[in-house]
Amino acid sequence: MEKFTTITSTIVPLPVENVDTDQIIPARFLKATSKEGFGAHLFRDWRYDKNDQPVQSFVLNNPVYKGEILVAGKNFGSGSSREHAAWAIAGYGFKVVVSSFFADIFKNNAMNNFVLPVVVSEAFLAGIFDSVNKDPGMTLTVDLENQSITNNATGKSEKFAINSYKKECFLKGFDDIDYLLSKKSTIEEYELNGNT
Repeated sequence: MEKFTTITSTIVPLPVENVDTDQIIPARFLKATSKEGFGAHLFRDWRYDKNDQPVQSFVLNNPVYKGEILVAGKNFGSGSSREHAAWAIAGYGFKVVVSSFFADIFKNNAMNNFVLPVVVSEAFLAGIFDSVNKDPGMTLTVDLENQSITNNATGKSEKFAINSYKKECFLKGFDDIDYLLSKKSTIEEYELNGNT
């Protein structure tokens, strides 16, 4: 995995509350067992009409908005526990999702797939949407080491929380297996000497 330290990026704004996992990746696309290809179906039923034509009003079809950060309304990732939702977000190219609240299962699935969920206050979230409405080229900076997010249009920052284990994994580019392998010598030493 690529190490995650600091990202400064333009954003894709999705000011919609209560976005559930079936909207993120519709159930009909869950047959695959590989993570490949899910990004093409992210928000499929919002991006395309019944004739598979792009819905021009949807933000992912608007060339004005791009970037590695998706900013969503409150309660993002509710509904079923499908990990495919995180696969689709990562597959599309998002490295960070910002919201004022995430469903717990989605939040964990996102981190397990190296997508950083950043929880901000509702006021800070509203400020981001206000800034991007004024300037679609505005950027956010997410500094994982210092657990801070900055709206570069206003200069305002907030701290965010993250599990210390997951933070270490992101900073070192480790998945769960990589993390265990990094502790191999410590585990072997414990097995040899830990029970004496």
